[in-house]
Amino acid sequence: MILESALTALFPALADGVRGVFGMITGSKGARPQNIAEVVQLMNADIARLQALAQLDQPAGNVHAWVADIRALQRPFAVALVLFGYLLTVYYTMTGHAVPQSLADGVATYAQMVTFYLFGDRSYSYLRTGK
Repeated sequence: MILESALTALFPALADGVRGVFGMITGSKGARPQNIAEVVQLMNADIARLQALAQLDQPAGNVHAWVADIRALQRPFAVALVLFGYLLTVYYTMTGHAVPQSLADGVATYAQMVTFYLFGDRSYSYLRTGK
Protein backbone atom coordinates (compact mmCIF):
# COMPACT_ATOMS: atom_id res chain seq x y z
CA MET A 1 0.00 0.00 0.00
CA ILE A 2 2.87 2.39 0.68
CA LEU A 3 4.27 1.81 -2.80
CA GLU A 4 0.92 2.78 -4.33
CA SER A 5 0.98 6.16 -2.58
CA ALA A 6 4.60 6.82 -3.50
CA LEU A 7 3.92 6.04 -7.16
CA THR A 8 0.95 8.39 -7.11
CA ALA A 9 3.18 11.21 -5.88
CA LEU A 10 5.70 10.52 -8.66
CA PHE A 11 3.15 10.16 -11.46
CA PRO A 12 3.50 13.72 -12.90
CA ALA A 13 7.27 13.36 -13.19
CA LEU A 14 6.94 9.91 -14.78
CA ALA A 15 4.36 11.19 -17.27
CA ASP A 16 6.60 14.07 -18.25
CA GLY A 17 9.53 11.67 -18.64
CA VAL A 18 7.53 9.48 -21.02
CA ARG A 19 6.49 12.56 -22.98
CA GLY A 20 10.14 13.61 -23.15
CA VAL A 21 11.16 10.21 -24.52
CA PHE A 22 8.54 10.46 -27.26
CA GLY A 23 9.71 13.99 -27.96
CA MET A 24 13.29 12.80 -28.39
CA ILE A 25 12.18 9.99 -30.69
CA THR A 26 10.03 12.22 -32.88
CA GLY A 27 12.27 15.29 -32.67
CA SER A 28 9.42 17.41 -31.36
CA LYS A 29 9.82 19.85 -28.52
CA GLY A 30 6.10 20.21 -27.97
CA ALA A 31 4.07 23.37 -28.10
CA ARG A 32 6.33 26.32 -27.34
CA PRO A 33 5.59 30.01 -27.67
CA GLN A 34 6.98 31.37 -30.91
CA ASN A 35 7.21 35.05 -29.97
CA ILE A 36 6.96 37.46 -27.04
CA ALA A 37 3.22 38.03 -27.52
CA GLU A 38 2.53 34.31 -27.07
CA VAL A 39 4.71 34.21 -23.94
CA VAL A 40 2.74 37.13 -22.50
CA GLN A 41 -0.55 35.41 -23.38
CA LEU A 42 0.56 32.24 -21.58
CA MET A 43 1.64 34.22 -18.53
CA ASN A 44 -1.69 36.07 -18.47
CA ALA A 45 -3.56 32.77 -18.74
CA ASP A 46 -1.54 31.40 -15.81
CA ILE A 47 -2.26 34.52 -13.76
CA ALA A 48 -5.98 34.24 -14.54
CA ARG A 49 -5.96 30.58 -13.47
CA LEU A 50 -4.23 31.41 -10.18
CA GLN A 51 -6.66 34.28 -9.53
CA ALA A 52 -9.61 31.94 -10.15
CA LEU A 53 -8.16 29.40 -7.72
CA ALA A 54 -7.56 32.09 -5.11
CA GLN A 55 -11.11 33.37 -5.53
CA LEU A 56 -12.46 29.87 -4.90
CA ASP A 57 -10.82 29.94 -1.46
CA GLN A 58 -12.35 33.29 -0.53
CA PRO A 59 -15.50 33.15 1.61
CA ALA A 60 -18.62 34.49 -0.05
CA GLY A 61 -20.15 37.59 1.47
CA ASN A 62 -19.52 39.11 4.87
CA VAL A 63 -18.63 36.34 7.32
CA HIS A 64 -17.12 36.41 10.78
CA ALA A 65 -13.37 35.93 11.05
CA TRP A 66 -13.72 32.69 13.01
CA VAL A 67 -15.92 31.21 10.28
CA ALA A 68 -13.32 32.10 7.64
CA ASP A 69 -10.58 30.57 9.82
CA ILE A 70 -12.48 27.30 10.30
CA ARG A 71 -13.23 27.18 6.59
CA ALA A 72 -9.54 27.68 5.78
CA LEU A 73 -8.57 24.82 8.12
CA GLN A 74 -10.95 22.28 6.57
CA ARG A 75 -8.59 21.13 3.84
CA PRO A 76 -5.49 20.64 6.05
CA PHE A 77 -7.61 18.86 8.67
CA ALA A 78 -9.08 16.52 6.07
CA VAL A 79 -5.61 15.76 4.68
CA ALA A 80 -4.26 15.03 8.16
CA LEU A 81 -7.26 12.81 8.91
CA VAL A 82 -6.82 10.80 5.70
CA LEU A 83 -3.08 10.35 6.21
CA PHE A 84 -3.58 9.37 9.86
CA GLY A 85 -6.22 6.82 8.83
CA TYR A 86 -3.88 5.44 6.20
CA LEU A 87 -0.99 5.10 8.65
CA LEU A 88 -3.29 3.49 11.20
CA THR A 89 -4.55 1.00 8.60
CA VAL A 90 -0.97 0.15 7.57
CA TYR A 91 0.00 -0.27 11.23
CA TYR A 92 -2.90 -2.62 11.93
CA THR A 93 -2.18 -4.60 8.79
CA MET A 94 1.52 -4.95 9.64
CA THR A 95 0.80 -6.07 13.21
CA GLY A 96 -1.49 -8.86 12.04
CA HIS A 97 -4.87 -7.40 12.93
CA ALA A 98 -7.76 -8.22 10.64
CA VAL A 99 -8.59 -5.20 8.50
CA PRO A 100 -11.37 -5.60 5.91
CA GLN A 101 -9.90 -5.43 2.42
CA SER A 102 -12.52 -2.93 1.24
CA LEU A 103 -11.57 -0.57 4.08
CA ALA A 104 -7.85 -0.90 3.34
CA ASP A 105 -8.46 -0.26 -0.37
CA GLY A 106 -10.65 2.77 0.30
CA VAL A 107 -8.18 4.34 2.72
CA ALA A 108 -5.31 3.65 0.31
CA THR A 109 -7.25 5.32 -2.52
CA TYR A 110 -7.83 8.45 -0.43
CA ALA A 111 -4.18 8.48 0.62
CA GLN A 112 -3.15 8.31 -3.03
CA MET A 113 -5.35 11.27 -3.85
CA VAL A 114 -3.92 13.28 -0.96
CA THR A 115 -0.29 12.47 -1.76
CA PHE A 116 -0.82 13.31 -5.41
CA TYR A 117 -2.43 16.64 -4.46
CA LEU A 118 0.19 17.58 -1.89
CA PHE A 119 3.41 16.15 -3.21
CA GLY A 120 2.92 15.12 -6.82
CA ASP A 121 1.26 17.86 -8.79
CA ARG A 122 2.29 20.89 -6.75
CA SER A 123 5.87 19.81 -6.06
CA TYR A 124 6.43 18.88 -9.66
CA SER A 125 5.08 22.19 -10.91
CA TYR A 126 7.44 24.03 -8.53
CA LEU A 127 10.39 21.93 -9.65
CA ARG A 128 9.55 22.36 -13.30
CA THR A 129 9.27 26.16 -13.14
CA GLY A 130 12.45 26.42 -11.05
CA LYS A 131 10.82 28.01 -8.01
